[in-house]
Amino acid sequence: MRPMNRESSFASSDTLVVVDRSTRRRNIIIAVIVGIAVIVAAVMFLGGKGADKAGAPGAGGPGGNIPTVTVVVPGRSQVARTVTASGALAAHRDQPVGVAGEGGMVRAVLVDAGTWVRQGQALATVDRSVQSQNLNQLAAQVQVARADAALAQNEYERSEALVGRGFVSKADLDRKKAARDAANARILVAEANLNSMRAQVGRLDIRAPKSGLILARNVEVGQVVNPGSGALFRLAEGGEMEMRATLSQQDLAFIHVGMPVSVTPTGTDRSFAGRVWQVAPVIDPQSRQGEVRISIPYDPAIRPGGFAEAKIEAGTTTAPLLPQSAVLSDEQGNYVYVVTAKNLIERRNVKVGSVSDQGVTVIEGITGQESVVLSAGPFLNPGQKVTPKRQAAR
Repeated sequence: MRPMNRESSFASSDTLVVVDRSTRRRNIIIAVIVGIAVIVAAVMFLGGKGADKAGAPGAGGPGGNIPTVTVVVPGRSQVARTVTASGALAAHRDQPVGVAGEGGMVRAVLVDAGTWVRQGQALATVDRSVQSQNLNQLAAQVQVARADAALAQNEYERSEALVGRGFVSKADLDRKKAARDAANARILVAEANLNSMRAQVGRLDIRAPKSGLILARNVEVGQVVNPGSGALFRLAEGGEMEMRATLSQQDLAFIHVGMPVSVTPTGTDRSFAGRVWQVAPVIDPQSRQGEVRISIPYDPAIRPGGFAEAKIEAGTTTAPLLPQSAVLSDEQGNYVYVVTAKNLIERRNVKVGSVSDQGVTVIEGITGQESVVLSAGPFLNPGQKVTPKRQAAR
């Protein structure tokens, strides 16, 4: 019996496949790494979508929570209507004082700006040397005329005594009487010329036409002045001041003479009580504004030419009344945040009327039926989704 041969033989048509164990192990490791990379990419993609949702507008805050805000529906309340305006300060009656006579060289200036003067007080004197000589001449002419009149009167009286004796005719007496009357008339003419010169000399002094406060002095000693020199002084009659406020056509409709006004000059926190004394009868066609003149008692803090703000108590009005915390402001003006029917934040620009302890009167921008955010406005953005919590209006 033939012993079995352990060696195997292969036909020429068979294929021998030899598998390297190290190569197989490397392929398995690569497959595991690729699988891990796919899982990490999927996690990052899903995490990015979640972050986008958390940061989207209307999410409300960290973790996507929607914030709760307190709102109020203010309605409309009857409040005092206060019209605010600005304008320049001026004298109530600003009187220019100039040369009334023929003028000349200024010899003395007796007052300065800020001086109180009385009516007829001399403010400045003008050289009168020539006029003084003319005064002396006219005074002498008056004396001559009086002497001539006295002589004519004596001659008439003597002639009258001699008429009865026949020494003087009636015609001569009449001539003596006419000479006497002419001499008396020449006295009147000479006195009129003298008084006229005195008046001219008196007009050389620059005098105050009314009692009041000197606002400006525009003359110096040695200056030659005449009627064409313009105003040498400016005088505030009685020292009374006023504010000339400019109002829109809509606001002007609520103003009338006698309304009380609080005037605050720029640069000071002091307010002065005044009253409307004149409302412009016309509106400027370009600006659509009119002027309201407000009288103010004299005070050193009120300087003509300055600027001031006025608050005019113009009766009452019906308007939304909000707490001060609800009204915000930025470079675009005043505004409030309202919550829409979809619980989204919306900005509304508003016009503020009066501000008092009761709150802020809003005269334009809202009707009073909106849900207005009471506070936390600086932390909100238009379009943000919120949960409104209503609070009862005051």
